[in-house]
Amino acid sequence: MTARKYQFYIVPTPIGNIKDITLRAIEVLKEVDIIACEDTRVTQKLLNHYEIKTKCVSYHKYNERERVDFFLNELREGKTVALVSDAGTPMICDPGSVIVEELLKNGFSVNSLPGACAVTTFLSQVPRGGEEFTFIGFIPRSEKQITEVAKKYAGSNFLFYDSPERILKTLKAIHSVRPEAKIALGRELSKLFEEVVYDTIPNVLEHFKDGIKGEIVCMVYAEADSEDSEIGFRIQELKSKGFKDKEIAVILAVLFGLNKNEVYKRALEL
Repeated sequence: MTARKYQFYIVPTPIGNIKDITLRAIEVLKEVDIIACEDTRVTQKLLNHYEIKTKCVSYHKYNERERVDFFLNELREGKTVALVSDAGTPMICDPGSVIVEELLKNGFSVNSLPGACAVTTFLSQVPRGGEEFTFIGFIPRSEKQITEVAKKYAGSNFLFYDSPERILKTLKAIHSVRPEAKIALGRELSKLFEEVVYDTIPNVLEHFKDGIKGEIVCMVYAEADSEDSEIGFRIQELKSKGFKDKEIAVILAVLFGLNKNEVYKRALEL
């Protein structure tokens, strides 16, 4: 194949197993003029494995904006560029949104290749009652923010990334406000020591009592009485903003089609 001129490619790379890359991705990486990557040292290992000699230019969250003009000028000269992240699909919790927005503003086309992503890899191997889920990226670090997230998304299966250094504390924080919650947790996906567990939070904490290693993807399942929990969260959220019970009843009734009197009664109880 021949990469088209004035074309910017989004190219997923393996999240663990170096063989998890498509033939098309290899072809594109070989034929473009420049590869924009988070860490040139990480990407170079992949390129060396597949004997790809293309020039690499660093592009990460700390230099996103200053690199935009460079890539625009390269494209205007007829060169082609591929964007990769250290692992997985660019712009899924990785840099890329800044340059893609500028490319589209300046009339350049963007072509995204399908490929490895921790979210879809994880979701394809855990049980779910339906197709809906909420992905929030990396979960906040503070306990207060974590508990707010856990309450906010009580009505849906919510999915997040976390580090092995923080995940156990994160789960304890979630458990403090969602004691009955079940979770699915995956670590080291596609790697030698890949592991996926599905259980209550106390059981998962016991399973990893000696510590946990690897990249983490976790999903907290929706509560059985999720609608009631979500209404309660919305009421408390509006109360914290200074709204009165009657005002809250009207707002939630209009926004979510709820019974105003029922919402008002619930607001009085909280």
